Order: sequence, then structure tokens, then C-alpha cells
Amino acid sequence: MPITTCVFDAYGTLFDVAAAARQAAAEPDFPQLQGTWATLAANWRQKQIQYTWLRAVTGAHTDFWEVTQNGLDWSLEAAGLAGDDALRERLLALYWELQAYPEVPAMLTALKEAGFNTAILSNGSPGMLEGCVQSAGVGAVLDDLLSVESVGVFKPHSSVYDLVGKRFDCASSEVLFVSSNGWDAAAASGYGFETVWVNRAGEPMDRLPWTPQHVLNDLTTIPDIAKG
Repeated sequence: MPITTCVFDAYGTLFDVAAAARQAAAEPDFPQLQGTWATLAANWRQKQIQYTWLRAVTGAHTDFWEVTQNGLDWSLEAAGLAGDDALRERLLALYWELQAYPEVPAMLTALKEAGFNTAILSNGSPGMLEGCVQSAGVGAVLDDLLSVESVGVFKPHSSVYDLVGKRFDCASSEVLFVSSNGWDAAAASGYGFETVWVNRAGEPMDRLPWTPQHVLNDLTTIPDIAKG
């Protein structure tokens, strides 16, 4: 079947997860981040993802906002910045308005103009997703924001991917799913979606039973892939 529906992971795919630490480091109130912000941002993201996996396999679900705070607290302590409440509050505030990657608005607009359904499918809680979408100004070119909160388990549980077919009344083969997480793109491929791994960092392919059908270094050519 041809693709009818294009669905995107949010964090690291549409929105730059390093932007909060990078922006805070550029502000005069937080000189302690200069030279260390990139490591803090990487640790924050790694722990955030690890905590979603651990909570999913142990049945200890919580919302993504708590996981995000937990990951930041670990990363601040690892950087010797535990107890810096002003820095913590600023980083968390910035996470609600992460910058979109430069190609995102035009790419989503092209998909909508071509007649595709468009949506986010994310671990993010609804409020967090709405904040980033509003900040990026892309709400008008997204049909829906699908959050794992409606099923109570994080990706890559199949019930999360089920949300797409339920919302758009489409077969899995009609869906192009795009993620910057190799494990997410791989699992979605195993589920039955056509998948794109946006490998901005040039990482090796994950050793999993499934692989994404497409690997890109940014989102520019997504409309071409969707059109076949």
C-alpha cells in the first residue's frame, strides 16, 4: 500500500534535545556550563532513555516529565552540579520549548501540502509535546500529538505503535515512521511500519532483529520518501 500517514518521534527527531543545555550555557547566569554543557546534555538524554526502558520492562510507569527530571538530576550530580537549583530550574524550563531542527517546518509543510496525515508519536507527556510544538510553530502542520500516556507504557511497546492505526484508521504498511533513535526505528520496522532512522550523529546500526528501511542524516528528503 502507498504511504498515507507520516509519524515522527519528537525528541531528537523534530526537536533538538541538546538545545536546553546549549542555550543555558550561552546565558551569563550559568558560566558553570561553559565547556561542560555537551557532556551534560548527552548524559541527560542517555539517562532519560534508559529510565523509560527500565520503567517499561518493570511495569513502573510514570510520565515523561518525571523521567526527564530524574535524568537531569543524575547528570547534574555527575557533573558536580547537584544542588544548583537555579540551573536545574532553567534547564527544565528550556526543555518545554526545545528548538526544532532547521529543516522541520518546511518538511512538515511539504507533507501536508502533498496530502499526508502527519503526527507525533512520542514518549513525551501531552503538555511537554504541546510546549515544543507551540514554540516551534508547527502545530498547523500536525494532525495530532500521540503520547504514550494514553497506554501507560513507553516505547518500544507495541501498544504505543498501535495508537497510529487507531487514530488514522490505517494499516501499518501505510505508515512512514521517523525516529532519531535507532532502536525505535528498528522496533517500529518490526511492528510493520516503513521506517526512517535519522542518524544525525553517524552512529552504528543497532544489533536488533529488525532494521529501518531508510537511514538519513536529516529530515529534508522525508517528503520524497513518503511519495515513493
